[in-house]
Amino acid sequence: MGTLAGFTGLRAELLVALRKEQPLTATALGARFGLTPNALRRHLKTLQDAGLVRFISVARGVGGPGYEYSLTEQGEQLFPRAYANPLADALDIVRAEQGSEGVVGIFRRRWEAIAEANAPALADLSFSERASALAAMLTANGYMAVSESSSPTEARIREHNCAVREIAQRFPEVCHAEAAFIEDILGALVERQSHMMHGCSACEYTAKERAV
Repeated sequence: MGTLAGFTGLRAELLVALRKEQPLTATALGARFGLTPNALRRHLKTLQDAGLVRFISVARGVGGPGYEYSLTEQGEQLFPRAYANPLADALDIVRAEQGSEGVVGIFRRRWEAIAEANAPALADLSFSERASALAAMLTANGYMAVSESSSPTEARIREHNCAVREIAQRFPEVCHAEAAFIEDILGALVERQSHMMHGCSACEYTAKERAV
């Protein structure tokens, strides 16, 4: 694990774990990293003091309340964002002149270029292999993606980071271009199951290979 916000080793890994599956308890994190909850809390306190991690009290029924940890907005900003404010300003002009379809078109052309560049490597892959290759492409573009194949013709794609989060908040239509890219790469019918823009911790798609 490299440096993240000046942290290395376990604390950097904690930030990544929270980005992927937040919220998580100290007990769950301790089990993952082989430490006691109390040992984990010392590291979490350091991240909290840095403004990167927060916690909420959650009722657990019998016994006292538990605590669930997640990233703050400052913590979220540690992870890749592919576009800056000047692009958002430019997209405002595009939407004013061409409507939402103009904005989608820009992102669709970007994804199409990625698909075209990878087409030769994908040509002879099975559906599950294409899903794995898709996850690698998305990760290379900042999405921290993983794939899980439930059958030879079905897969689940999960993105733990949105590289265009600030853009998607202002232009939610760009998410349609991303879904279309996934459909094109996999040759599949794709359905979104969860969405970061709706408060979920990840964007998740299910994909079913189209019958030839």
